[in-house]
Amino acid sequence: MQKKILIVAAHPDDEILGCGGTVARLVKEGFSAYCLILGEGVTSRDKQRDPKRRQKMLNNLKKHAHKANRIIGVKKLFMYDLPDNRFDSVQFLDIVKIIESIKNSIKPHIIFTHHSKDLNIDHQITYKAVITATRPLVKETVKEIYSFEVISSSEWNFPEVFSPAVFFNISDTIGLKLKALKEYKSEIKTWPHPRSLRGVKICAELWGMKSGLGFAEAFKCVRYMK
Repeated sequence: MQKKILIVAAHPDDEILGCGGTVARLVKEGFSAYCLILGEGVTSRDKQRDPKRRQKMLNNLKKHAHKANRIIGVKKLFMYDLPDNRFDSVQFLDIVKIIESIKNSIKPHIIFTHHSKDLNIDHQITYKAVITATRPLVKETVKEIYSFEVISSSEWNFPEVFSPAVFFNISDTIGLKLKALKEYKSEIKTWPHPRSLRGVKICAELWGMKSGLGFAEAFKCVRYMK
């Protein structure tokens, strides 16, 4: 039976930043990958509440997301419009039900999602909702859950530290990760911002150095059931 991966991310680009290289590698190895993005990802930046401008931004970001996910081999992308940086204004059960609905239709074996201690409140809530939606009951298909870092969030929540123990070699797919990120034209920053293309590549080199690999993505193992 082909194993299935589900990425559960709060915002467009989190999925590529967190595990884009790893998912691209696993797809090449025969896995089937799906992605769920819960939030719209832009409206917290609005200086003026211009509905037309907002809708144009949302439409463009969704186009970028679909292109980026195709590059890393995602079979289907599911996108919702939870309010950016305001997941705490949404009923938690509603978020859990979204995840449960997608999870039950796909029946993934592995889930990649956010680190529980990220600075971003949407990341924190996404993690908690994933854990709630995948409680280890008898018929639960999800056997592995890994939390990833999102640079410019995971490392900024002092004094909490992202301390990974799982490393995936992405030396053969770092190019796909960077190519996918380039599709997110509105999200990529200029150096020395950590979410610049150079910053993302350096981060992969750093984890590669620390784990004895060329380029790597790092994860915390939340659940592993064998």
